[in-house]
Order: sequence, then structure tokens, then C-alpha cells
Amino acid sequence: MAGFWGSNDSAGSGATVATDFHHALMREVMTTELLRIKVLIAIAAGFSVITCTIYFIAPEALVRVWHGNFKPSYLYSVIAPFILFELWVHGAITRHMKQDRDLPVFRRYVGALIETSMPTVALALHIDSMGPVAALGWVAPLVYFIFIIASTLRLDFWLSAFTGFVAASQLFWMAMYYRPEGTLDPAPDFFYHAARSVVILVSGILAGAVGRQLRLQFGASIMAATARDRITNLFGQHVSPQVVERLMTEGASTGSDIRRVAVMFVDFRSFTAGARTRSPQEVVDRLDGAFAVLVEILDRHGGIVNKFLGDGFLALFGAPFEAGDAAHQAVAAAREMLAANERTNAASSWPLRIGIGIHIGEVVAGNIGSPRRKEYTVIGDTVNFAARLEALNKELGSQFLISSAVRDALGEECKDAVSRGEIPVRGYEHPVPVWQLG
Repeated sequence: MAGFWGSNDSAGSGATVATDFHHALMREVMTTELLRIKVLIAIAAGFSVITCTIYFIAPEALVRVWHGNFKPSYLYSVIAPFILFELWVHGAITRHMKQDRDLPVFRRYVGALIETSMPTVALALHIDSMGPVAALGWVAPLVYFIFIIASTLRLDFWLSAFTGFVAASQLFWMAMYYRPEGTLDPAPDFFYHAARSVVILVSGILAGAVGRQLRLQFGASIMAATARDRITNLFGQHVSPQVVERLMTEGASTGSDIRRVAVMFVDFRSFTAGARTRSPQEVVDRLDGAFAVLVEILDRHGGIVNKFLGDGFLALFGAPFEAGDAAHQAVAAAREMLAANERTNAASSWPLRIGIGIHIGEVVAGNIGSPRRKEYTVIGDTVNFAARLEALNKELGSQFLISSAVRDALGEECKDAVSRGEIPVRGYEHPVPVWQLG
């Protein structure tokens, strides 16, 4: 791709993003190339049909303009090879897209040279029939502008400028030096034809500038989409729009660091038992509906779902962004989730009992996984203990348990917390104090 673009002025924020960006941009450029080819073929075919129609309806008009006996063979000797060439280029680009490869840069320039030379061939036929003065003042020189305008779809400044250069130089050469035998027209004016060629050259440069601007806009859109996909892959399938925008603005850390995070585990009690008597579709619909309610509450309280765990999920407050009130946000979200679940149960034939456990402490937060697939997650005793707390709900018959660290962080806002005493927890040598809310 570097050979195609030259310099890379849309560098990504990482090797993965850059690779995905260049690949997507390559395919977008090749897609616009295919559109350009279709436009040129349509114009050539339309011009051919119109000319032939006039030839059969009012041949005297063409004879008068052509300054001689016009024959369709003159037309097809230029347009037919041109259409065949464009079809061949279309096929080559399509094959490269299927193989996920870019076209070599030299083929693009060779293609531009051949295409832009087609009006020159037509101009030579006109000069042979009409003479230089009439031919240079008629249609053929204007056809160059069609190719220059269409070159904007190449999204490459230098290719458009090259198209303008080829058109300008060929038109100037034909005007100054192409003289069939027997031509009696006066010697051409150098400055007159030079000025016309300069206008065409400037048109090519302007077309290149437009194409480059379109390319930058495509690149910005693709980069934004690539960054969004990368954030979704790193932070799980659910990331709120607010979190995505902030991650794109501030950048998502690709390393690991120590953070103080409130970790929340949520689980639906006895869900597996209830699922046995229901169809798979009923199970999926009920779980999706319950998750939709809870996740929406998490979004509003600044939490993110790090991963779904069957009939539950792991949520984080304070990662990937630091939050001084992570404990308050987590507990407020949990309280609202319990109330929302009760309302959902009242309207459902399949009530679900929820279990929530929250602990706050330091974790290692970062991207974990293989080189091919990484996922943002948190690791540490804080995570393990939050999972153990949630599991204690089943043993204690509760729905919402917090650790002493969370209670201490909340202070006076946690007056309704009820101590369940010091309880043995699997994996810990000594019993730990547990508090119940809700």
C-alpha cells in the first residue's frame, strides 16, 4: 500500500489500526476505480449510440460537421478498443480485490496514459477529415476534460495531475506538429495552443486536489470506523457510545497498569433450572431482555460490561478510565438494577432473581490474550473476591453483597448496610466481613 500512496499522511495509532486502515482504504480506492471505469464505459457507449442514431436519422448533419463522408467505422475504431481496454482493467481490479491485493502503481500510470491517449486518436481522425483548425475547435479536445474529471475517482493527486499532463502535452503536440499531407491551414500560433494546454494541465492538478481531499475524507471515516472496531474488540461487545467517544478522543491504552477499580459481578439465580423447561428462543429472549435493562443502567452510571458470562456479566467502574467515585457509581447502579429487575419480573411469566457482588481495590488492567486476539480485562485479587462475594448470595439468600472496602468508601451513604459477619470464603485463609445491601 505504501507504493500506491507514496507517503502515508494518515498514520494510525498502532500497528493493528494502521494495517486495518490501509487495507480498508485500499479496497475503498479500488471500489471508486471500478465506479470510474463504469462511468467512462457508459459515456463511451452513450456517445456511440447517439452518434449512430444521428447517422441513420440525419446523415447529412454528420457529413456537414465531419467535412466529409462519415462512416461508423471511424467511430468504432476508437470507442470499441477503448471499451475493451476498460473492461480488461475492470476485470484486473476485480481479480485483485478478490485476492485482497492492490494494483501495482506502474499499472495505474500505464492505464492513465492509454486512456488519456484515446481522445488523441480521435483528434487525429478529426484532423485528417476536417483539417487542424476545425478539428481543434470541435469536440475532441473537450473529451480530455471527461478523463480529467473522472480521474478524481482515483483518489490520487499524482495520477490526476499525470492525466492532465498527458492530455495537455498530447493536445499541444497535435496542434503544433500533426499536419496531414495536403493541409493548407496557416502555421499554428504557439502561444494560443500553449495557453489551451496550460488550462488542461491546471484542470488535472485541480482534479488531483479534489481527489486528494476525497481520499482524506475517506481515510478519516475509515480510521474512525477502524478505531471503533478496535475499541469494541478490546473492551467487549458492549461499550456505550459515550465510552467509545471518550476512548477515541483520549486514546485506549495498549499496555497494562495498576488501577483502583470497583468490580461488579452479576448473575441470575437458578436460571439454568428455569431454562430446562423452555425453548431455546424463549431462553435467549428472556436473557437478552434482562441484560438490555441492566446494561442501560450501567451505561448511565459510568460502568462498562467487560464480558458476559453466560447468564451473568462482569462490569467495571474506574477502568478503562479512572474514577474517584467508582464505589458510589457501582452501588448506585446496583441499587437501580435491583429495582428495575423487580419491575421486569412483575411483567414477566418467568421471574429472575438477581445476585450482585461488588468489591473495590487495585487490579492489573490491560490487554490480555494471544498476539492475534487480545481483550481488555482486569486481573487480581479484587476481581476474584468480587466473584466470591456474588457467589455468596446463594448461600446467604441475599441479592446484593459488598465488601468492607466498598462500605468504607461509601461512608455515610451506606447506613443501610447490614453486616452478615465474618464469613469463610473459598480461597481465603481467614473469614472476611461481608455486608448486605438492598
